[in-house]
Amino acid sequence: MPWVNGYVRRDGTKVRGHSRWAAGARREMSTLVMFGLAVAVIGSAPNSSAGGKSDFPRPASTVYPVKFPGWNKAPAPRPRPTVSYPIPWDRSSR
Repeated sequence: MPWVNGYVRRDGTKVRGHSRWAAGARREMSTLVMFGLAVAVIGSAPNSSAGGKSDFPRPASTVYPVKFPGWNKAPAPRPRPTVSYPIPWDRSSR
């Protein structure tokens, strides 16, 4: 908000310094506030199912330490190449 310094009007009335909204700022601010209020109200609405219980399943409690199947098995052997390198090319035909 811009600050307007104090001044004296043409008819002699003294006007104290004050802040004032920029042109269109009230409408923009009210739109922003209404949007934020709608998001807050819609986002905090309780679940409408019976008894206030959620339709979504609850996650099961985790048992620590977490172990994955096969985590302690030996790694698979590395693949072996099917040819030996470098491959000799016949370059005498050029």
